[in-house]
Amino acid sequence: MVNYSKFVLDNGLRVVIHPDDSTPMVAVNILYNVGARDESPDKTGLAHLFEHLMFGGSENIEDFDDPIQRAGGENNAFTNNDITNFYDIIPAQNLEVALWLESDRMLSLSFDEQVLDVQRKVVIEEFKESCLNQPYGDVWHHIADMAYKVHPYQWPTIGKVPKHVEDATMDDVKDFYRKFYNPNNAILTLAGNVSVEKGRELVEKWFGDIPPGITPTRTLPQEPPQKKLQQRINQAKVPVDALYLAFHSPGRSEADFYVSDLLSDILGNGSSARLYRKLLKEQQIVNQIDCYVTGSMDPGLFIIEARPAEGHTLEEVEKLIWAELELIRNELVSERELQKLKNKIESTLLFSEMSVLNKAMNLAFFELLGDAGIINEEAQMYHRISREEVRDMARKIFTPENCNELYYKVSQATA
Repeated sequence: MVNYSKFVLDNGLRVVIHPDDSTPMVAVNILYNVGARDESPDKTGLAHLFEHLMFGGSENIEDFDDPIQRAGGENNAFTNNDITNFYDIIPAQNLEVALWLESDRMLSLSFDEQVLDVQRKVVIEEFKESCLNQPYGDVWHHIADMAYKVHPYQWPTIGKVPKHVEDATMDDVKDFYRKFYNPNNAILTLAGNVSVEKGRELVEKWFGDIPPGITPTRTLPQEPPQKKLQQRINQAKVPVDALYLAFHSPGRSEADFYVSDLLSDILGNGSSARLYRKLLKEQQIVNQIDCYVTGSMDPGLFIIEARPAEGHTLEEVEKLIWAELELIRNELVSERELQKLKNKIESTLLFSEMSVLNKAMNLAFFELLGDAGIINEEAQMYHRISREEVRDMARKIFTPENCNELYYKVSQATA
């Protein structure tokens, strides 16, 4: 059980505090309710660019890494389609250093042309390295483009093309900051060796005077149901052919998400999972296979990816995958198989709670979903899932018209 207290400052900042005196550290997590889905189609990659810019200095701090490291801590951040998340882990006695850093860049980020130019180049180079020059690096550009026609999940977090970041102006950056990086669009969590009383006192001290911004309204177009199989073949300089099947599935805000997640574990989590056992261990027609859900806030994707073993084709692999999907669509999983996976999930959740950083991140994310208390309910949500619900979810998801099929082939020029 993760105990916590939560409150809201007058400026709208939501705060969750989890005291844990078994550690000498405190994790400070700030989740901003902004991600790639909040970008314009002609200005993508801004949320990711801004994650970098938030480390470029503020009114009182030129370098964020130096003071946190001198205080015995570390910090980092990540961006995805839905959120931008900054975190610090620091000895409890130096907690104020982290709160000072985070409050200063929330209040008065430095807008410097040179910083923007440097970070713009860093992000463009990252795009080139991770997407253009990495084998299979542009897979998500293809999958997202096939699966989404109106929803902004149709581009990955890094953006559609490098040119969007290259063309980002200082006005674009300032507008993005003013719109999204406000206390009333953020959730702050403290987890670790700090009392609720002391934590509240310090949060009030460092964040209470930051003025709120205008609360952003999010009116995203909803992706209509897919009604036709989408197929694409891409050739590139890659080591071996690869198959990707992407099915539309529930988002994190839907109750059915846990069923789809459990279904992905049945098929792809570990060496005893069905696809791994049948296609890799027994039939040996693949040398790699995986299955997972994207876990996005809005309806996401259920992904199956595989790479054929030597002498086998993508068509052969796909046929056998569909055969396994048909089995789980038509036959109930055994109670023993289901219970084994539920126990494994519960163990994973309990293990994750040993880390104060994981607890800080999860409390913030669940508060964004609507209630930080979900952190204590997840295991039961999985345990309540029935065999019939798993079968019904498989029937709902695994249909040809709900599938986006990508054949990623070795280019004949490089084969």
